[in-house]
Amino acid sequence: MQVTETLNKGLKRELKVVVPRGDMETKLTERLEQMKSQVRLNGFRQGKVPVSHLKKVYGKQAMAEIVNDYIKNHTGEVLKGRDERAAQQPEISMTEDEAEAEEILAGNKDFEFSIAYEVMPEINAPELEKLKLTRPVTEVSDKEVEEQVEQIGESARPYEEKSGKAADKDRITMNYLGKVDGEPFEGGADQDAQLILGSGRFIPGFEDQLKGAKAGDELTVKVTFPEDYNAQHLAGKKAEFDVTLSKVEKPGKLEITDELATTLGVESADKLRETVRGQMETQNGSFTRAKVKRQILDELDKQTKMELPEKMVEQEYSNIWGQMTQELERTGRTFKDEGTTETKAKKEYQGLAERRVRLGLVLADLGEKADIQVSEEELQGAVYQQVQQYPGQEKEVIQYFRDHPDAVAGLRAPIYEDKVIDFIMSKAEIKDKKVSKEELQKMEEDDE
Repeated sequence: MQVTETLNKGLKRELKVVVPRGDMETKLTERLEQMKSQVRLNGFRQGKVPVSHLKKVYGKQAMAEIVNDYIKNHTGEVLKGRDERAAQQPEISMTEDEAEAEEILAGNKDFEFSIAYEVMPEINAPELEKLKLTRPVTEVSDKEVEEQVEQIGESARPYEEKSGKAADKDRITMNYLGKVDGEPFEGGADQDAQLILGSGRFIPGFEDQLKGAKAGDELTVKVTFPEDYNAQHLAGKKAEFDVTLSKVEKPGKLEITDELATTLGVESADKLRETVRGQMETQNGSFTRAKVKRQILDELDKQTKMELPEKMVEQEYSNIWGQMTQELERTGRTFKDEGTTETKAKKEYQGLAERRVRLGLVLADLGEKADIQVSEEELQGAVYQQVQQYPGQEKEVIQYFRDHPDAVAGLRAPIYEDKVIDFIMSKAEIKDKKVSKEELQKMEEDDE
């Protein structure tokens, strides 16, 4: 087998591989000898069929298998012999001329094919010990815990019936029937529905029109569904609701007691506060970690120098652009609605694709050098988390992962990335910066 480099430009490589007809003939003879003991042909005892006869009957088929074996099994060997790693699956091409292909299968011509690929770039990542990061941290105050506990306990707040007009924070009980263009629509009616005014549960403008109404009042509420309403057939449509109020209640005092806590599945009020504090600290910690991770990725993107494999960038860009255009089509929006143009969007997503490829390569490189592995237990834990998201369908989800090993492999990437980020954080210089809850929330909003 002769290998000749025909292109070496940047990361791009192309090789011409020639397998002499004599080598192909030797492989064919070996394969036909193996077939002798397996083939049954009329007029011959098993194992006694002459190789020359087998060649006439099965020669082209066997040669085609040899051709496929060379492409499948020797491509990796060729790259390994050159001490190169392909960034993606190499592209293999061979003659498309039928007459030439027939000559190869007949053993009358050398077998030639070409391998086109891009090599993995040299990655010059920054020294992790020199990364300087800031970790925003905030303390959870007793006041914040109490406010959150009260929100959780709101479902247990007592209400007292009143005879006056409905006001903000009052709870009303009502029957309603919604219509668009005079016709009732599915999901637009209910009986004895309860609504706390000011909660924002209903369509914008609905609750405001009920303030000032009394028990027994009948009124028509006119609203317009939001343009981004989740039911597309109602999005942006004007609607009228015939509403009858049967009861108006004012809120009573909410007391966080042990009895209330037990109704929420917690043994005591103190335990409820402790649980809420833990949840809030975990939530803040998750965002703090996400903020540090974003800093790490930004610094790696900025400081890592490498030539990017064009095919990888093209594939990533294609994925991003496809998802974005599908979302626009699904929501019926345009580039103009998003405050941009198609040209600007393409440029932006091209940059995003390059960032993702660069970060993917550098994180993989750092993880490989640090010998970071994802254990079978960690993968199984990720599968279990997926199963928990579909109560009642556990067996189906487990079977899906059994039938689709690639889906399990897809769970590996985020675990691996998090472990690499943990490794980087263990090496980098991180300084904590105390921030208020409001500052932390603003950071979160800015990131979103």
